[in-house]
Amino acid sequence: MTFVTGKHLSRRMMLRGVGAAFALPFLDAMRPAFAATGATPKAVRLGVVYVPNGIIMKDWTPAQTGTSFEFTRILKPLEQHRQHITVVSGLSNHMAAKAQGGAHAKASGGFLSASAPKHTAGADVRAGKTFDQVVADKFAADVRVPSLQLGCEDSRMIGNCDTGSSCAYTNTISWRTPETPMAVEVNPRSLFERLFGTVDPSLDPQTKARRALYKKSILDITRENAQALTGTLGATDKRKMDEYLTAIREVETRLEKSEKDPEIATGEKPAGIPFEYREYVRLMFDLQLIAFQSDLTRVSTMMLGREGSVRTYPEIGVPDPHHPLTHHRNHPDFIEKVTKINEFHAELFSYYLGKLASTQDGDGSLLDHSVILYGGAISDGNGHGNHNLPLLVAGHAGGIKGGRHVAAPEQTPAANLFLSMMESAGVPQQTFGDSTGKLDLNVS
Repeated sequence: MTFVTGKHLSRRMMLRGVGAAFALPFLDAMRPAFAATGATPKAVRLGVVYVPNGIIMKDWTPAQTGTSFEFTRILKPLEQHRQHITVVSGLSNHMAAKAQGGAHAKASGGFLSASAPKHTAGADVRAGKTFDQVVADKFAADVRVPSLQLGCEDSRMIGNCDTGSSCAYTNTISWRTPETPMAVEVNPRSLFERLFGTVDPSLDPQTKARRALYKKSILDITRENAQALTGTLGATDKRKMDEYLTAIREVETRLEKSEKDPEIATGEKPAGIPFEYREYVRLMFDLQLIAFQSDLTRVSTMMLGREGSVRTYPEIGVPDPHHPLTHHRNHPDFIEKVTKINEFHAELFSYYLGKLASTQDGDGSLLDHSVILYGGAISDGNGHGNHNLPLLVAGHAGGIKGGRHVAAPEQTPAANLFLSMMESAGVPQQTFGDSTGKLDLNVS
């Protein structure tokens, strides 16, 4: 295998072994190839991290606007990333308010498309193409995986999940076309194989053999080529490769541990899903990060839970199901438990931001070259509010400064934010959904 042409590495180069292949992180050795063509190596990543069932808004929204805002109780776990965060308030999910159907289904079903989902529990679902897929289309030819759709809970797309509304509306937030919801991957092992295995989704004998091969490390499979490549690199690139390969090894180890977890009965969960929710989410975030780092994909959405989720959180002292708690009827104990869940989700997102910020990518970090939306399509879960949504943007792609709270005029469409994010990702659009113009994320 030839690694170097004129001592320059191709950005699309991959390490290969029998039944396995993975891309490389951006290395200094790749810079001359870009310089020769006048191109820049600043690929932008677009992400969405979705929180279900609403937020306790009094403990989410900062009282101050601009750069001097104070972090509220729910946002407190993110304070260490202040310079990378833009909190946005005042945005509305207008189309959900106008739509028919279950409150949760119509909120999440049309959220990222700023459209009104059709009220149906049948196969004739319809919402709208989501803005993440608009960006994914732009970069599809440049990456191995056009987009990732990840989740940490039930991902079925058929059936009635909310008052006569299809499960497609509650269990995914990404739509390829108005009639095509994108299936959500919830199994870390399956995701790992999709990213690093040969592209073969069927369960034929070759696939089964490949899965057996994964009992060996993917790094063992590609060791010879990896060693040959590393020998051609400078000191800085060797360090980057070591960090990248170490991250892959750590993910493999955690996958193997979760598959051997004695607390998981055979057949109770798909192989590769950790027993503890915290470890589950972190593993999914780490896989997402590796996919971004290696430029396997530039677009990803991840649901921390589906809308209407009844997950319990005993690890933080909340053994009650999530969704019923959000119908708190102003009961202090219920509100406190929901707030704890909201804090926990923010803590997990903080972990992800920390990893993005510490991962080198060209002349900055992955977070410098990313624009990531965090939040949900419902504000107060007790009333299923569609206005003043709990949203923030992390990252600096497209010149986003960060470190501020931007208060949009009340009733501003959330689609205005999506327009701004698409522009930051390098895919500007004149209009989208019910937008009325781009939202300025750098307002002081």
